Amino acid sequence: MNPTARGPSSSRVLTVPNGISAARIALIPVFVALIIDHDTTTAGLILFAVVVATDWVDGTIARRTGQVSDVGKILDPVADRLAIAAGLIALVLRGIFPLWAAAAILARDLTVLLVGAIALLRSDVRVEVRWIGKLATFSLMAAIPMVSWGNLALPLAAAATVCGWAAYTVGIAEYYIAAWAYLGDIRHASYRGSGPADVDPA
Repeated sequence: MNPTARGPSSSRVLTVPNGISAARIALIPVFVALIIDHDTTTAGLILFAVVVATDWVDGTIARRTGQVSDVGKILDPVADRLAIAAGLIALVLRGIFPLWAAAAILARDLTVLLVGAIALLRSDVRVEVRWIGKLATFSLMAAIPMVSWGNLALPLAAAATVCGWAAYTVGIAEYYIAAWAYLGDIRHASYRGSGPADVDPA
């Protein structure tokens, strides 16, 4: 979840953070195509890792430069979720990341997004970020490329595999704990009708 309630937002569209988010979305088909092609899988995996690792950049710049916008509140989380989902699907199709592991991540995201969307339609909801959600996302963003790197038998494959699965185990547990907490927050906020809507599952 993205705590966009930290400051006022504007209706501006052409901002640096929004440009970064748009660029990250534009890179999605690029790394997907690279991953699926056996000759360029490594390059695609590296690009995917860069795109998901920079998920904090647009939001941080927006807050520090006073460029928080209504468009950015939507574009930033959309870029994050699209990148992760597209990357997971490409890695599964390429055969270097297990389907069950990808499904566990995608099922959680889809559930929270659907519940959050329903809550937004019914009432104005503000849900604050939880540290465990951010930690879970960070762990999984590290785990996915590392596990895939190991399955490609690239340099330091064994170490990458061990570290990747360790990060995945911790991250997926935190991911579902955070999801349960966020769903509770959404339910309570819906009952209260607590002001501007800010639902961005992390």
